[in-house]
Amino acid sequence: MPSSFILGKRFILAFLLSSTVACFFGVSFQSHQTTDARSFLHLSVGADDEPTTVPKSTPHSGRHFLPSHPAFGPSWRRRLFRRRRFMEGWYYRLTLPVEKVSFAIIISIEDPGNTRSDLRLACIQVIGPEDTYLVQADKDDTKFWALKDVQGLGCTFSYKSDAIALDKIGKATTVMSRDDWEKSVKSGFQIMPTTFIGRLEGYDGTENGALEGQAKSMTCEFDFEVEPVCGWGNSKSTAGWLSHFSVFEPHWQVTMADGNATGRFVWQNKTYEFRDAKFYAEKNWGAGLASKWYWTQCNSFEGYEQLSVTAGGGTRGIPFGGKESLGMVCVHYNRQFFEAVPWTGTMSWNVTTWGSWVMQGKATYGDRPFEVLVSYQVDPLKTPGLVFRAPLPGEGMVYFCRDTFEANVTLTVWELEWGGKKIGYVRKQGSPLVDHAFSQQGGAEVGGGPWWSTWTATSELSKPVLALLRIPVWMKSRGRKLLPSGRNQKVNGQHHRQTGS
Repeated sequence: MPSSFILGKRFILAFLLSSTVACFFGVSFQSHQTTDARSFLHLSVGADDEPTTVPKSTPHSGRHFLPSHPAFGPSWRRRLFRRRRFMEGWYYRLTLPVEKVSFAIIISIEDPGNTRSDLRLACIQVIGPEDTYLVQADKDDTKFWALKDVQGLGCTFSYKSDAIALDKIGKATTVMSRDDWEKSVKSGFQIMPTTFIGRLEGYDGTENGALEGQAKSMTCEFDFEVEPVCGWGNSKSTAGWLSHFSVFEPHWQVTMADGNATGRFVWQNKTYEFRDAKFYAEKNWGAGLASKWYWTQCNSFEGYEQLSVTAGGGTRGIPFGGKESLGMVCVHYNRQFFEAVPWTGTMSWNVTTWGSWVMQGKATYGDRPFEVLVSYQVDPLKTPGLVFRAPLPGEGMVYFCRDTFEANVTLTVWELEWGGKKIGYVRKQGSPLVDHAFSQQGGAEVGGGPWWSTWTATSELSKPVLALLRIPVWMKSRGRKLLPSGRNQKVNGQHHRQTGS
């Protein structure tokens, strides 16, 4: 098919999406969403970017499907609307700086309520110290529930044999009080916006098999509270406001770039108690994960009270059967947001098959120009990483990615200033805003493939989609120009302080 025809079809689609958002939508996009298009754009634009003490909930915090759990009513809507492959996954990382260990809680639901699918599965994976790995799963997806407006999800794999407790709780119960959960649940988990409780009776994830009797038994318990520090910018969508449409898959949203967790984690009969340990959260949804990707994350830098960096990229599907490779690197520093994405500037990466991840971004579109360079390094012989499972569109939960929490991270952020038409934006004189921040607890991952050689690329978007993603920035700048002169000076003053000029 001629490239001009494909581009024309993309442009038509983009135009329709833009027109629809701008003019018509006052109702939800999908039956499970309650926020309208105008609020989506508002979340992306924001009246100003002054940080708040507690970040608002990010877009996409709630579920993107109708659970098959009995609490959510009859199944005719699921049969009508859920024909294609679907998964939703949640990722939580807990970093303990004193013990120098990390835990990751990875939850997924596949093809909920789709009785035609053999891939239906409710699953939790937990990664612990020294690449130990637990998995517990159940093909009965009716045990899994999730809320639509906020982060709230859980699964009871099995109840205690106390009949009184079972009668009290009932099969249609979702959220339980802590006392009821402790008394009633033998194995399962419940996660709310700031509360995490779990008691798992799973199996060694390094062995083949994720269901009962397929591997050596393992147990795990966790109970902790999280104090949010940073969501994602001023409650933005990680992939831009077009992520509210189902045409770009898979979708990705960081729901908490930085937080502090207090509580306990019991792993391999060892109890880890912690206070204000670093916490991070994100999620994915769609038909499956990207066909190839890399990912890095760190929010435990030495000598910094609040510094978090997330970078990632991959190959995703786009309308009309095409694919594109995109990446981003974003920083939260002292609750200020630095976003290097394709619609604010340029981003490139150099990622080896295993052992080195180097990402560089330069954001010049918007009101806070900056440049960022981040590097993650491990010795492939000493740190081979852990291979674990991920949901694929046609195969379900299979071994598909490699991960480590022991990468050496170096991060530098420079502020930029306009140097004239001949040279464009240049680094400001003096020290960088963040100067070689360092950590030995970086999270780094490669997934999908093939990974036969080093992946070097620059993130690029087609011009129509790029123009659409820049609408919030354009609206913001136009809004400031239309403000009265006194108010405009105040906004400029806020911007002046934010950039540290």
